[in-house]
Amino acid sequence: MTAPVEPSAMAALTDARVALGRTGSSQPTAAALAFTLDHARARDAVHRPADFDGLEAALQQRGLASLRADSAAQDRLTYLARPDLGRRLSDESRDQLAALRSRPVVDLAIVVADGLSSRALDHVPALLDALLADLTPEGWTLAPVILAAQARVALGDEVGALLKARMVLLLVGERPGLSSPDSLGAYLTYAPRVGLSDAARNCVSNIRPAGLVPAQAAFKIAWLMRQARRLQLTGVALKDESSTDHLVSVTPEAVRLPADSPLEKNKSGK
Repeated sequence: MTAPVEPSAMAALTDARVALGRTGSSQPTAAALAFTLDHARARDAVHRPADFDGLEAALQQRGLASLRADSAAQDRLTYLARPDLGRRLSDESRDQLAALRSRPVVDLAIVVADGLSSRALDHVPALLDALLADLTPEGWTLAPVILAAQARVALGDEVGALLKARMVLLLVGERPGLSSPDSLGAYLTYAPRVGLSDAARNCVSNIRPAGLVPAQAAFKIAWLMRQARRLQLTGVALKDESSTDHLVSVTPEAVRLPADSPLEKNKSGK
């Protein structure tokens, strides 16, 4: 017979609220205070404005051009109450991106959206470092990175269509949990256009240091992108059969881009 697991050992294996103990018929004070703190962190992740200025600077350091965009939700309260408005661009942003349609067709448009957790965007630079290091040798062409405020997942479909991208990768802050207020999600869609359902996308979720670390997430995303380009589809017809057995740790030196890289050329908007 297997020996029972001690409650303290169980708690060490998970962030879930297990083996909290009790004081009489109530939770211990420490457990009650920890719950209150995690709840506050989750609420702050939803309501704290995203640091798009800092993210824009991080992209510039990596040789990536970027543009700002807004959804049709004019403020945070509207965004939370009207999910439909978060799925479409504002008129001004739509006109701005439509003006870029004279550019050539590109392989990929990347959209970084605040979603429901601004804290999740802290992981975007590390994820892009690993992803671009993997894809740069293959000559993928990129549109300017779009930094989208008050945005939901389907906004990427409209952005990708306007930028004439073969596929769109939307990185978005996921709904925070009490133990994961900083979870980033990645949604990949081939042939994006307005009106697609979630069945047309592939999702890699829980990207964060305490979940799926950025380097592992980048490996999965790159695998899905290659398969999407080969099969010309994403969604329920594309299964994630990637393996991380041969995953190589990404170092800062590994993500420096050569001068003739299409990603480096993107810095000048060419």
